[in-house]
Amino acid sequence: MSAAYEAAHGSKAFVVRSDRVRIEFTGPKAAEALNGLLTNDIAKLAPGMGCYAAALTPKGKVIADVRVFARDDGRFVLDTSAAAGPGLLAMLRKYVNPRLATWRDITAEFGDVTVLGPFAASDFASLAAYGSVAANDGGFIARVPDFGLPATAMIVRPEFLEGTIRSLRAEMPELDSATAEVLRVEAGRPLWGADMDENTLAQEAALDRADLGAISFDKGCYTGQETVARVHFRGHVNRTLRGLRFHAPPTPAGDTAGANTPVPRSALRHPSQNPAGELRSIAHSPRLGLIALAYVRKEVADGEVVEVDDGHGGALGATVTALPFSTTAT
Repeated sequence: MSAAYEAAHGSKAFVVRSDRVRIEFTGPKAAEALNGLLTNDIAKLAPGMGCYAAALTPKGKVIADVRVFARDDGRFVLDTSAAAGPGLLAMLRKYVNPRLATWRDITAEFGDVTVLGPFAASDFASLAAYGSVAANDGGFIARVPDFGLPATAMIVRPEFLEGTIRSLRAEMPELDSATAEVLRVEAGRPLWGADMDENTLAQEAALDRADLGAISFDKGCYTGQETVARVHFRGHVNRTLRGLRFHAPPTPAGDTAGANTPVPRSALRHPSQNPAGELRSIAHSPRLGLIALAYVRKEVADGEVVEVDDGHGGALGATVTALPFSTTAT
């Protein structure tokens, strides 16, 4: 196991995530405008609170998943992954009425350095998930459960970014992108562009999962609500994002020589040879072995075994599991 991975699970480590797209909303009806665009209840957020949410097409498909931070004076900061940013910005240009709220892209004005691990949030234990406090440089610090671990995101001005990184490097390991990806898959958190996109229904991506909490079923209308409500109250989706634990011995990350590693988007098969779903993100977890996120058909229960091509003409078996994965080695 890498030192950074072990530190993330045992103490703390940090990762730079400045490529995330950040957007500031202001105006007396900013909360009202956002409430009509996002799946969670923005109207309930007082300054210092926040939530996870999604922006959907009118047909209920995912344009972007967003973190929402309610700041002072009625300001809100949204941020999303780099891949989802263009779609979110296009939606805002199309749907936000400037008489209700104004918004601007502040991506270049701030960076994001996230500290994660059991000891990462000890100074901010009173903050709820996505809660935030102001920082001295004009940014803010927020609790973000993005990796399924206690974590704080420091949203800092560019002139303070390198100094912040140097200071953290003196205290703890830095996660590279590959290790951060392992932690994300362990946490079962979908990534836009890999595990969901504009063709994915919100509930297919399991954004209604309790540990994600991205959807409110009590709030008023928002774009895509009709489909979300219909699925929730009167129907179901035919597939949902779940976990796979492969039966083959794990291959160390980066060691692909002779590895039996399946390819994302490969089809899943039930032992009955019936189609069972589609593979998405794959990771070599030091604690869990080869794992993946996959869209699994509703008739396949957790605990059942499915097969997927191993990339070498054979097949790998994997057990379907609920998300998030448990990181307790078994």
